[in-house]
Amino acid sequence: MAQKMTVIKDEHFGIARKIVSNMTAESWETIPHAVISYEPEVTEFMKVMKEINKDATKETKLTLNTIMLRVIVEGLKACPVLNSHINFNRKLVRGEVKTFEEIHISMPMILKTGEMMTINMHDMEKKTISQMRDAIADSSRRANNSDLNEVMFEVSLDNTLQGLKQGKIAQTINRLIGSKTGKHKVKTLKGAAKKEYYSIPEKDRLTKHDIEQGTITVSNLGSVCRNWNGICTILEIIPPQVCAIAIASLQLVPIAENEDTIRTGYKLPLTIAFDHRALDMGDVTPFIDKLNEIFANPEMIKEWV
Repeated sequence: MAQKMTVIKDEHFGIARKIVSNMTAESWETIPHAVISYEPEVTEFMKVMKEINKDATKETKLTLNTIMLRVIVEGLKACPVLNSHINFNRKLVRGEVKTFEEIHISMPMILKTGEMMTINMHDMEKKTISQMRDAIADSSRRANNSDLNEVMFEVSLDNTLQGLKQGKIAQTINRLIGSKTGKHKVKTLKGAAKKEYYSIPEKDRLTKHDIEQGTITVSNLGSVCRNWNGICTILEIIPPQVCAIAIASLQLVPIAENEDTIRTGYKLPLTIAFDHRALDMGDVTPFIDKLNEIFANPEMIKEWV
């Protein structure tokens, strides 16, 4: 007889976990992931960053996360195919990859409640580092004024209606059953609470526009676990995107300059996952080359502030 185990918590999925579970399951079921790690030395890069922030206030300081977003955008400009969506029909073996000029970065963000929400940072290809900093701060401000369930439900409903238009009737029915019935019913605001919430101007809260699908996902895992001494070994690509990038924590490591000299320096591991249906390693190489150029000549980031 199996030993009885004591359940200390039994929590049904909320809408955020439902959406994450659905998207990640679809990712691993449909996408052949190819994953590489990239570990550039950023010792001089960090010195330049410190110099830029020398007289900065709390509000004007540029974080490593923000500067790295701009570095990644420069890499995407040099390697635009990473900033794409794929459409593939396996039965007919037909596919297409649409590459976009606009760079909309899906960026996971931790709210003050401890919940995680992925925000779409729109038009990052047009922004200076300072403008990126301000856009992230504004998104964080609005996110903390937002009801996660309400925003997620708007997006989920929109996706369901789009699926219905595409003839996905069974999927639509299953989603409605899963979100509107029984113990797993999604709880959204009602009555006066709903009226009060939607009286908040859209400029002060998130809408479905803010969490719609981006063109690429960039996750700063190092900001979540700063004492993590390692790399992300694999991460999911969110369809129809073809690439996801994870930034690990800054690491002080020994660096061999030649056979007789070892010094300490900083490395910043990145993980790059790409959809092997759309891309091969050669397609990713221009991105790596551009980042190598930036880290070898970090003074250039001063021009992007």
